[in-house]
Amino acid sequence: MIDYHLHLWPHSESSVWYKLDQIAAYCDEAAAHGVTELALTEHASRFVDVLSAVGPFWLKSGHEPTSPVLADYLDFHARNSLEEYVTLAQRAKEEGLPVKIGLEVDYYADQMDVVSPLLAQYPFDVLIGSVHWLGTWQFDDYDVPVHYHEWTVRDVDQCWADYARAFEELCASNSVDVLAHPDLIKVAGFIATNPGEYWDLMAESAAQSDLSIECSSAGWKKPVAEQYPSEGFLDRCVSKGLTFTTASDAHSLERVGERSNDLALLLEARGVHEVASYEGRQRSMIPLRAS
Repeated sequence: MIDYHLHLWPHSESSVWYKLDQIAAYCDEAAAHGVTELALTEHASRFVDVLSAVGPFWLKSGHEPTSPVLADYLDFHARNSLEEYVTLAQRAKEEGLPVKIGLEVDYYADQMDVVSPLLAQYPFDVLIGSVHWLGTWQFDDYDVPVHYHEWTVRDVDQCWADYARAFEELCASNSVDVLAHPDLIKVAGFIATNPGEYWDLMAESAAQSDLSIECSSAGWKKPVAEQYPSEGFLDRCVSKGLTFTTASDAHSLERVGERSNDLALLLEARGVHEVASYEGRQRSMIPLRAS
């Protein structure tokens, strides 16, 4: 098994990252769940380098009630150095820890061509892509009242359509290798009238760019209480011949490798017995389960 979605969260008011012994603890916890390969994939939005490159994009939607909330969120979190993060991940690899140098690349509408050249300067093994906001609406931050309120006043089908379009642009940008929690739009439990319509669009977008799909246990802890992707979406991805990674989207030690066996069973039930591994952003296939 692999876990290609692990976060290293320093305190947001400092630039001090986790130390090697803490990454080693991640690896030990993963091994206890049969996971033999990890990707460290902190959010790109946590780095001053990325925010400086894209600029204050939220001002384009300054009329939205969510605009100042997203601005405050990014101001609080974007305090860290991409160079320091990559250097630590590289040291972990050099020490023999079974980690990959990765990043979770947040989607910036019409600006992925700005993000990609910046990331190309670093020796990443794998880049996973995610859509966490539409305009300035952080739709998956449902614990924040202003964001949850939007779910109650917006047309849910339109939300899914907007997400599918953002997903398509992210895929077409060629800026990532793997699509993280690909149907995140379902996170708060608001489901489109015909979700299959959007699953078809998203599976086709991923196939056209030959991207891998992340099968993640994180959704089981969300209000929707379902893994990513939904089984209907997963079936469409399998039928398109897409490759997969497995992930826990772990934000803390106790979540590393969580429910990895359940993810393996989902894939095996569909005839998937290999997963995608990455080195220098080149994909190779390895057994789903270690022998």
